[in-house]
Amino acid sequence: MVNSRDALAIGRLDAHAQADLVRSGELSARELVEAAIARIEALDPALNAVTYRAFEQALQKASTLNGDSALRGVPYLLKDGMDYAGMPSRSGSRLKKNAPPMSTGSEYSNRLDRAGLIPLGKTNAPEFGLLPTTEPVLYGPSRNPWNVAHSSGGSSGGAGAVVASGMVALAHAADGGGSIRIPASCCGVFGLKSSRGANVRARGPHIIEDFLVGDTLLSRSVRDAAWAFAVTAPEQKQPLTFNPKSRRLRIGFALENFNDEQPSPDVAAVIRRSAELCQRLGHTVEEIKRPFDGPAVDRAFKLIWAYLAQDLVSSSRASLREGRLEDVLEPWTMNLGASSESLTLTDVDRIFVEAATAGRALEAFYSRYDVLLTPVLRHSPLPLGALAPTQAFEPMYARMFDYVSYTPLQNLTGTPAMSVPLYMNENGLPVGSMFAAGRGRDELLLQLAFELEQAEPWAARWPKFSVGA
Repeated sequence: MVNSRDALAIGRLDAHAQADLVRSGELSARELVEAAIARIEALDPALNAVTYRAFEQALQKASTLNGDSALRGVPYLLKDGMDYAGMPSRSGSRLKKNAPPMSTGSEYSNRLDRAGLIPLGKTNAPEFGLLPTTEPVLYGPSRNPWNVAHSSGGSSGGAGAVVASGMVALAHAADGGGSIRIPASCCGVFGLKSSRGANVRARGPHIIEDFLVGDTLLSRSVRDAAWAFAVTAPEQKQPLTFNPKSRRLRIGFALENFNDEQPSPDVAAVIRRSAELCQRLGHTVEEIKRPFDGPAVDRAFKLIWAYLAQDLVSSSRASLREGRLEDVLEPWTMNLGASSESLTLTDVDRIFVEAATAGRALEAFYSRYDVLLTPVLRHSPLPLGALAPTQAFEPMYARMFDYVSYTPLQNLTGTPAMSVPLYMNENGLPVGSMFAAGRGRDELLLQLAFELEQAEPWAARWPKFSVGA
């Protein structure tokens, strides 16, 4: 049995270092899981990031684990809504609060099983992943480990909080409009949203979700993220490692959002510092104007997000056995879905035309540059309540899409992007820097991330509510 002090010390290690303890025989996989359970029990009461605990299931799995993969025996957490055998998928919704355990998992979670990771349960997420904050009525808010009055981001906000605090070294996250990069930015961890089709299927076939969503494991180290990217690729590959002689890149950085507005001054300062760091590392860096039609991308994302909400509302209505839908779905979900009712078939056409147009604009940009650097979000982490799903719809709609007015570009175009936790703002909150590349250039981004991590390490930077406090 690992004592509480050692459990916290283990939590300060990344997944590779934790796996080394098992490989060397210093700890068993079961002891690694016991240590993670102790950290969750110590830290989660302040953060409310873990919504389903499958501790006995995890301990049993650890005791019977076979194989010799690189991260064998490392505990992690799944996002609520990711199917896994023996655990319910509630999607942050009161509609599913009594959902029974699933009988099967996804190919994505099965791949992680085969790689020897051990799931401890599920993390907090907003209803159906429709918000960039994690404040569902079902579970209550997930709090930011740096300042519990602020949001941990969304929709993978619980995942961001558990990794930032050191409860676990890895946590599953999914990104349909920024939901990997947003919590990574808000919580000060690393998050790569991969190219469309770069990971195995993580959910059932769905035209909008297949078009928009990518999956990853949030982590504190780039090597852990590179491993996750490789092991969940359709054709499994060897994880990328740091090459200190990698070629110098042409990086363009832009500050304005989709609607030609500047980010808040603290966010702008972080992006400029990140650009200066890249320049010191020998990359060619140039400030540019946004290289695509921002208002068109903004329109397209608002349209497809409303259609997604309407699809979720319709399927929820069909599954409701008794009672009123508005008693089990949040106002944000209901009203966002209703906003699609006035849309026409021409609007559907516009979504895909404008997404394709943005894709061509990015192809032209990436023929001249290797990487685009922008903010992840227009503001640093918002106070809890600012985007709560019970807020009045019209002002909430404007605030929400303004807040996320950078990340949806890569979802619509199928291109990769990552949030890198290089710097903090003057109030001690993390502000991620978003680096994006052309489709299929995920490993180019990871190689840059390795270099940035070495030049401006963040491993020793821990929030107030964490194993390192």
